[in-house]
Amino acid sequence: MRSPFRPATPPDPRILDDHRALIGSIERRNLLRGGLSLGALTMLTGCDVNEASSVQRALLSISRFNDRVQAALFDPDKLAPEYPKSMVLKPPRFNAYYEIEKVKPVDGESWRLELAGFISDRRSWTRQQMAELPQREMVIRHICVEGWDYIGEWSGVPLRTFLERVGADLTARYVAFRTADDYPSSIDMATALHPQTLLSTAYAGAVLPDPFGYPLRLRTSTKLGFKNPKWITAIEVTNTYRGGYWEDRGFNWHSGL
Repeated sequence: MRSPFRPATPPDPRILDDHRALIGSIERRNLLRGGLSLGALTMLTGCDVNEASSVQRALLSISRFNDRVQAALFDPDKLAPEYPKSMVLKPPRFNAYYEIEKVKPVDGESWRLELAGFISDRRSWTRQQMAELPQREMVIRHICVEGWDYIGEWSGVPLRTFLERVGADLTARYVAFRTADDYPSSIDMATALHPQTLLSTAYAGAVLPDPFGYPLRLRTSTKLGFKNPKWITAIEVTNTYRGGYWEDRGFNWHSGL
């Protein structure tokens, strides 16, 4: 009798080529070491690796499992290392899904931060109002999913402080962000409340430059770079999973340290 974990015909190894981004995301989070092969995928999932749709479902299943493990291991009280200001990269390195020349600057005077979901005071916020809240500065390492990193100095309002000020339900599961560049993202509430998670308005002691998220971006020490949306225009506190630009394309949603 043929094993249920072995395909009837030898799989074409090229079938994995269409899923390299998702495979890379899984491997970068150290769930699988040494590279993911068709044989390993078959043994792990029992899927028919001759079908692209089956491969996609299997990879997403592994990715979701990875997210659950990371969430379970996350320590909301553990701080990431902070560094001396002498190590700060000026200016910060640009990262987005498009080239820097395509950045569309946001008008800070007309900008408003809209609020939605489980928040008791949903009035919009201006830049001046954000500046009047208690500020925090931190020098942390930005780690990109592509493998590069740099040390940056970020200042802004602790996200926890802001959520408490507007009466957000801190027992909700997610905090979701909409942005001016159509790059939505979302994080778990534990990360939102972490002391090194900021709504950042400044870099290296100066107002956040246009290409790096002016007037407001997320900056957290416990997530990979793509989990830090720029040019934020709206925040929603919700129990509904919102995903994100890269997350909807197969990258691990949690992507935490």
